[in-house]
Amino acid sequence: MWVFGYGSLLWNPGFAPADQVTAVLADYHRSFCMLSIHHRGTRETPGLVLALDHAPGARCTGVALQAAPHETEAVLAYLRERELVSAAYHERHVPLHLADGRTVEALAYVIDPDHRQYVDYPLETQAQMIARAVGGRGPNREYLLNTHAHLTQMGIHDPDMDWLAERVSRLAR
Repeated sequence: MWVFGYGSLLWNPGFAPADQVTAVLADYHRSFCMLSIHHRGTRETPGLVLALDHAPGARCTGVALQAAPHETEAVLAYLRERELVSAAYHERHVPLHLADGRTVEALAYVIDPDHRQYVDYPLETQAQMIARAVGGRGPNREYLLNTHAHLTQMGIHDPDMDWLAERVSRLAR
């Protein structure tokens, strides 16, 4: 079983991958389009977390994480508990194009654009929310900055993430 990591799975997969390869998912982009009222915010002060948002012609670069065959069921149960906490994501099997030339089918969590937690805010609004929100798993800015650092380390350029990391860091001073 392969899993597509594009946000926190990059730096906190929650399982030890048997294999890990840079991968591209077509027709989706990484976006802070999901209100976080559990992990990185609260109902009173929601944060934002990344989701895969459908966008024909877009490309999202992340990492394909392979679960060891004997751990597939446990990894799937863990991911469902972690990612499906509010039903804002749909669990999908998507084709990933791996950096080594292979194409694999991978599990991905895709935002439901009809869900009440789906939002489409300007970058400045995103930055303001991320800078102040804190949830059960910690500050929202930590989520952003960890994700940005890992994308940078992997050589993945995401202009919106670059801008948000810089802006949120300035707001936190």
